[in-house]
Amino acid sequence: MIHFFPVVLSVLALQGDDPLAARTKGRADAPVTVYEMADFQCPACRMFAITVLPALDSEYVRTGKVRWVFINLPLTSIHPNAVAAAEVAMCAARQRRFWPLHDALYRQQDRWAALAQPRDTLLALAERAGVNRAKLLACLNAGDARNEVELDAQRAARAGARATPSFYIEGGLLEGAPYTPEPMRRLLDSIYAVRVHAAK
Repeated sequence: MIHFFPVVLSVLALQGDDPLAARTKGRADAPVTVYEMADFQCPACRMFAITVLPALDSEYVRTGKVRWVFINLPLTSIHPNAVAAAEVAMCAARQRRFWPLHDALYRQQDRWAALAQPRDTLLALAERAGVNRAKLLACLNAGDARNEVELDAQRAARAGARATPSFYIEGGLLEGAPYTPEPMRRLLDSIYAVRVHAAK
């Protein structure tokens, strides 16, 4: 179901030195922007990241039609390790390794999600994704990554997101993960056509 909100997430549509750039795919001037609000411990997010997002990336992001932005929305009441994973991902983003770690976190979700102390496993995944361990530890210890995750969650809440994954797409909020690319294809094709026509 898609809901439309009168308040656009202007705080996300940042100009110039974009702090979201390291966790963004696609051209900055793409006609359509998708904000994916997700939780690294969420099984539905994992399914979407592994089975649907690669097709959308190939068809829309790499072709210049869509800009894709990842926003953290850790559901801490049911996913106790979600914030820890998000913090590591935000520190990886500072080293331009967000997307490799994003993929690793979802592919290896079963390895770390149920751990009482996931930190060592998360650090190992980050290192295998090309993240420098010393810089990663310094980033985690500084606490800025946790603040960034909390700010993301606040942004997502202002957009109306209550579940993961949710997608804020040009003024509308789509809740839930499609199991195939087709529903998202229809939506993106429709919005893209309107955007391109309006630009002419």
